[in-house]
Amino acid sequence: MERQINESYTSRFLKSVNKRLSPAQIIVLSFLLIIIFGGIMLSLPISHSNNVDITAIDAFFTSVSAVCVTGLVTQTTATAWSLFGKLIILLLIQIGGLSIITIFTFFMVNIGKKISLKSRLAIQATFNNSSLGGMVRMVMMVIKGTLICEFAGAVLLILTFLKNGIIWYKAVFYGIFHSISAFCNAGFDVIGDESLIPYAGNLGINIVIMMLIIIGGIGFTVWKEIIGKVRSILSRKINQRPRFSLHAKLALIMTGVLLLIGALFFLATEFSNPRTLGNMPLPQKILAAAFQSVTLRTAGFTTIAQGGLTEVSKLFSSMLMIIGGSPGGTAGGIKTVTIAIVFCSVWSILKNRKKIIVFDRTVPFSFLQKALTIIVLMLFLWFAGVAALSIIEVDSAYHYSISDLFFEVSSALGTVGISTGITPNLSTLSKFVLMICMFIGRLGPITLIISLPHNIHAPDDVIGYPEEDVMIG
Repeated sequence: MERQINESYTSRFLKSVNKRLSPAQIIVLSFLLIIIFGGIMLSLPISHSNNVDITAIDAFFTSVSAVCVTGLVTQTTATAWSLFGKLIILLLIQIGGLSIITIFTFFMVNIGKKISLKSRLAIQATFNNSSLGGMVRMVMMVIKGTLICEFAGAVLLILTFLKNGIIWYKAVFYGIFHSISAFCNAGFDVIGDESLIPYAGNLGINIVIMMLIIIGGIGFTVWKEIIGKVRSILSRKINQRPRFSLHAKLALIMTGVLLLIGALFFLATEFSNPRTLGNMPLPQKILAAAFQSVTLRTAGFTTIAQGGLTEVSKLFSSMLMIIGGSPGGTAGGIKTVTIAIVFCSVWSILKNRKKIIVFDRTVPFSFLQKALTIIVLMLFLWFAGVAALSIIEVDSAYHYSISDLFFEVSSALGTVGISTGITPNLSTLSKFVLMICMFIGRLGPITLIISLPHNIHAPDDVIGYPEEDVMIG
């Protein structure tokens, strides 16, 4: 009887909290709760390897990095954590990549529960979708698609690791762990201090990891359209083939352009650098340059030493990391479509057009406003993070270059997870700054801002104000 009363009280409390929270607040709170859970679990001695000193800041930093699918670490994942600890990290990566809301909705649907309007709004906010319709179908597609991709990636990686002489049980664990980590764009690895550098010349591992990164980072809404297109082609119904939306076109084109530019740039700037590509044969140089470009889409694996990059490559990498992947996927950063909208606006101005026209479609002005808001906020956070680390580490025994600090903050805000090697040596306060950057980078600055309590005012466009010109340029 007492148990039923407690369950009833808990149920009423959760319903009351759910009614009071906005979709943005639900998303933020769900991520915070998973991070706290992960931090506590990773703080337990059972999660640590023998003779490895894991502090509370290490545990919570790793939890934030895993849930925010970043990959920055203060302790080497392969040696610092026990099998239990690694499984906790893997669980956090999977939850962080899909979000607890998506996973919870999937289970609720499968046990026959109805999904409330508030839950549908939370799902819509999670995927950054403009339409509320079809959210439950979207969740089912995302979960099933994720499991299929991760399973296929794991099988291919297991076979490749076995072929490279890895004992079977390690090959199985390596395959599963790296498949999930790559698809979720997390960048955690369980090989050692050098990430995938020992496999820089292995075509199989590189191709599988790169494909998982691209598929995971392209965005779930783009998935949906590609799947629909493939189905129509297979059914041979030419007249019923769906067209790609403007969003899908921009995401695919911008991703392709960034990948190509990145690969060519690194091949040119690092070609003779003995600390990165210099000592590799030409085919391996091309492969490593392509991998570097792909991993900067917020993945975090590396096949070349990031600390050995030239200064210009570090700055260019920082720029690519802060751009990040595409909206509605597992990637972070400003996002490809956001940058594309601004570029299209610039092109429209140069063409003397009064509207933003792309592929015979007009982009609403409000989208440009949102894109500029995201870019300005992210750039402000970018410079604020670098300034904070510069001030905190001014008396550090380690002398960090400004490019290393830009690289580190870009990696955190873009939820990429690669580092020039300075993360473990940073002070506790600097690690806390990076934790905040990772959290903001995963959720997005706008989601965090609208989740804050604020008074509701009448929108400014209700009242008409006179226009007045200003001088620009």
